[in-house]
Amino acid sequence: MRLPFHRFWRMALALAVLALSLLHALGVHESDLLTLADQRLYDARLRLFMPATLDERVVIVDVDEASLAELGQWPWPRERMAELVEEVLRRQRASVIGFDAVFAEAGRGSEESDARFAAALQGRPAVLGYYLTSDRQGHRSGALPAPIAPLLAAQDTPALMLWDGYGASIAKLASAAPQGFFNALVDSDGIVRSVPLVAAVDGGWRESLALAVVRQYLYGGVAQASSRALPAPALQWAGEPPLLQGLRLPHTRGGPGQALQVPLTASGAALAPYRGPGGARGGSFRYYPAADVLRGSLPEGALAGRIVLLGFTAPGLMDLRATPVSAVYPGVEVHANLISGMLDGRVPAHPGYAPVLDAALLLASGLLLALLLPALGVAGALALGLGLAAALAALNFWLYAAQGLALPLAAQLFVVMALLMLNLGYGYFIESRARRRLIDLFGTYVPPELVQRMASQPELYTMRAEAREITVMFCDMRGFTSLSETMAPLQLQALLNRIFTRLTQVIREHEGTIDKYMGDCVMAFWGAPLRSSNHAARAVAAALAMHKAMHEINAERVCMGLPALGVGIGINTGVASVGDMGSNVRRAYTAVGDAVNLAARLEAQTRTWGVTILAGDATRAQAEDVAVWQRLDRISVRGRQEEVTIHTPRAPAGPVAALLAQELALWQQALDDWQASRLRPFAQKLYALRAIRPDFEPYAIYASRLQARLAENPPAAERCQV
Repeated sequence: MRLPFHRFWRMALALAVLALSLLHALGVHESDLLTLADQRLYDARLRLFMPATLDERVVIVDVDEASLAELGQWPWPRERMAELVEEVLRRQRASVIGFDAVFAEAGRGSEESDARFAAALQGRPAVLGYYLTSDRQGHRSGALPAPIAPLLAAQDTPALMLWDGYGASIAKLASAAPQGFFNALVDSDGIVRSVPLVAAVDGGWRESLALAVVRQYLYGGVAQASSRALPAPALQWAGEPPLLQGLRLPHTRGGPGQALQVPLTASGAALAPYRGPGGARGGSFRYYPAADVLRGSLPEGALAGRIVLLGFTAPGLMDLRATPVSAVYPGVEVHANLISGMLDGRVPAHPGYAPVLDAALLLASGLLLALLLPALGVAGALALGLGLAAALAALNFWLYAAQGLALPLAAQLFVVMALLMLNLGYGYFIESRARRRLIDLFGTYVPPELVQRMASQPELYTMRAEAREITVMFCDMRGFTSLSETMAPLQLQALLNRIFTRLTQVIREHEGTIDKYMGDCVMAFWGAPLRSSNHAARAVAAALAMHKAMHEINAERVCMGLPALGVGIGINTGVASVGDMGSNVRRAYTAVGDAVNLAARLEAQTRTWGVTILAGDATRAQAEDVAVWQRLDRISVRGRQEEVTIHTPRAPAGPVAALLAQELALWQQALDDWQASRLRPFAQKLYALRAIRPDFEPYAIYASRLQARLAENPPAAERCQV
């Protein structure tokens, strides 16, 4: 059976996506984008599951800025280093001290200074640091420590990291204490996620600073002349050709036969198990300024049984790294995390079978989606695709949290999302043309942001006219006609465009539909085509925002010496006919009906009442919580037999100023008096209201009405002053 053309291409693209992902997973052709995505996902897992607790076993003696200010710039005299060793190991009784530093040159002054430092190290549980290089033409300095194990042939270990240079401590110091290299691996994005624990140099395995410190600690801090005196760790291999899988560290702490298992990558590196944010305030390890330790400020035995690392956080000493948990992280704390993770068995594993497992999950996910997606609708496809992506992510995160397995995930998520988007994309371009045509048609009438929301359920929207409750707004500029008579056409156009642009922006921000522009008037409505349960509230909020926008525009015009402009806004809520209306020549999506006409009449009444906004009773009832309202009157409008109650919003909803609250309460009492024909009490209250707001036009209107009524029926033996 021949496949339709579009289905053939859908399947071909799906297979291409799956093939590229498999090539990446198996390491045949890696994608930089997927590699970066996997790095970011690893960082997220690490941050999510790191303990964020204090490890009391490891402390850091910190060469910080305060210590440098007190004791002078680094390097310090070797006599001072000898004093530090004596303080930490003898008086404080620490189990082991590790130096995240290399002493590559003879100390300043006499040879006795180096001899004194070497004597302090001799036979003590101390480890010096050094670094390895492979980019300096094999340059070497200092004395290289003895290997911990012989090296297999390089051709049998293709993933092995080989180093041809190093910078180690001078021979006098190197012969007094074991050394461990302190190199870190920087990924392509500049982040340190792993550190070599073993490295191949000159035909033998060399150990890192963290590994050397842990081995000293595991054997109880027994005095050793060099690392050769410690039992070598067992290197674990797997596969053909052999690939390094991990280290096994037998030890006597906790009883005979105990051993630590440390997973390694095939290159001999370990993923750094960061505990939390770095630095003295990070909460992962205790920091002690080196100057305080040398001064003897710590109580005797304060570091008893601890692992002590000497490191640097002073910015000028260049030992700050970027890590998944912090952009600026002390390098010494990277080693502290490795030591802590090795002792706890928390070093994440990236096993050799990870690529095969990644490829298997890719195939299973791809085949499942290829079989099921074409038979599902949009909702079902989204549910399947997103559910499968969530399941893969949950499995990956669980394996990390519960089993310590750091497995790739990016390629699996890429395949799922790519196939999902491919299926939905073809569904959109091939199978939904009619619905898209309808949405494109609506897009010529309503704001784009509403069209996007309508696109989620296009079957609910048609161009057929229907009766619907909506809220309609008319906004007309005051004083514009007389102003236009004195302006050039281009100036008039610029002014009108500027004001309409700002008012239209406000209407769109409140999800209104612009119906039309009529000279210096704009008509908009809420509740169609997108249904809304709070269309009246949105319209009133938009009106208040438009009033504020005009105030800002007028402030600029006054500063320029130009006259201010006003607006009148009428708002009404009611049932209207909405749909595509017009002639064969021109049609538009619009609203017609009595509710629309009343909104226009209310806008005209704003001139009579001297207020910016007037709203009908239904609008006020549905937007009670949007503004502080003031009822003005019941009026007759052209085209309606029934009177209409009109309201104006005095302020946005919220805490009402005391004076406004007093004014509105007094006005309500006055209005009750007026409707009950209690003219004298009404006059007294109106007098007080005009004293509070002499510029509020409705009070002047009622004053005129009162005078007219008094003229027709003068009260006996009393006068009403207004």
